[in-house]
Amino acid sequence: MFKGITGLGSLLKQAHQVSAKMQSLNDELRGQRVTGSAGGGMVEIEVNGLVEVLRCRIDPQLLSDGDTELIEDLVVGAVNQAVAQAKQLHAEAIKSVTGGISLPGLDQAMGKFFGAAEEPQSDRQDTPQEDP
Repeated sequence: MFKGITGLGSLLKQAHQVSAKMQSLNDELRGQRVTGSAGGGMVEIEVNGLVEVLRCRIDPQLLSDGDTELIEDLVVGAVNQAVAQAKQLHAEAIKSVTGGISLPGLDQAMGKFFGAAEEPQSDRQDTPQEDP
């Protein structure tokens, strides 16, 4: 009877240790910064390792040109680049916590955490489509 209680206590202790490591990892990732850029640096997006957008910089010349569609495309490109870099930071941090051990299902869990990497869908068509 007491054997089960001892096992439960050990399990709770391990869960607490994992929780503390994950909190430490989150704090570390919150402090890391990456920058995505597009248009030769005309648009820059800074995010942290938790994929939180921290800063957006748009070159004033780009704004004065008034090409809204171009600005929107460049912002999307810079955000996607920054998010990809932040995901890489997170993956490296997880590897450091797990000691590089491949854990079954970790990639799928990370995909759910960050959202599956999908090709962005565009409402805009740059070239006319021909009917088959």
